[in-house]
Amino acid sequence: MIKIKTAEEIELMREPCRITRDVLDLLGKSVKEGMTTAALDKIAFAFIKDCGAEPAFLGYYGYPASTCISLDDMVVHGIPNEKSVIAPDMIISVDVGAVKNGFVGDAARSFYVGEISPEKKKLIDVTRECFFEAVKDLRDGTPLGDIGYNVQKHAEENGFSVVREMVGHGVGREMHEDPSVPNFGKKGTGIRLKKGMTIAIEPMINMGQRYVKFLSDGWGVATKDGMPSAHYENTVLITADGAEMYLRMKKFERRTGAPFAYWIEPSIVALIRGLAHDDAETRGPSAC
Repeated sequence: MIKIKTAEEIELMREPCRITRDVLDLLGKSVKEGMTTAALDKIAFAFIKDCGAEPAFLGYYGYPASTCISLDDMVVHGIPNEKSVIAPDMIISVDVGAVKNGFVGDAARSFYVGEISPEKKKLIDVTRECFFEAVKDLRDGTPLGDIGYNVQKHAEENGFSVVREMVGHGVGREMHEDPSVPNFGKKGTGIRLKKGMTIAIEPMINMGQRYVKFLSDGWGVATKDGMPSAHYENTVLITADGAEMYLRMKKFERRTGAPFAYWIEPSIVALIRGLAHDDAETRGPSAC
């Protein structure tokens, strides 16, 4: 069931979203060559706790860390550890959330340190652009399918592919609420967005093919062809005449556990199949 937030609830969500924004800013400034992903995770944990909040991911269906840190070909849900070391020409995707006032903030960014190849830099930039393409026309009454259509269009026009097994999601008192928000779709289809909806829009874009594989740790998802992937996410409020990105506080001009990039549930498999690209190059096995 889609939960429409009241004016009071909307205000209560601002603080966890601000904390989420600030911890990502801190991690972006802190990441450096030779650092382990475990060290980055410790920085995030300490900052969130110092803000009087709780890490949204820690303990979520047994997840063992405060962040998901995914390197290069890891799409999402990389578990921070002492063996994964940050190196030049590496994409470092960080997904994090904070809980305060009974509400969740959820966001992700892809970083790099030192020199990075032009191809990887373009992937990071285009992934970010996909998010802004998705939200530029959102308002009360916009069809949900417009989000995925705009993400997919921009990614594919730039020679990249869209991950389909994981999607965005509603967010509020729970980290994962209805509706599911695919990063691909047909314009003008799906439910109509309503004023007061809060959703996490999170393009996950691959340099190579869109297919993914699931790691034996029960969490990690990597590209099947070993090519790099990037991730960009923000929590968005739908308003009467636009969309507000909570993390900036301004208007815009299941396969294992319960992953943080929302899994496509069986109830929407038919929708996903209907939205799927028929390109032979991108066609693959069903997400379910």
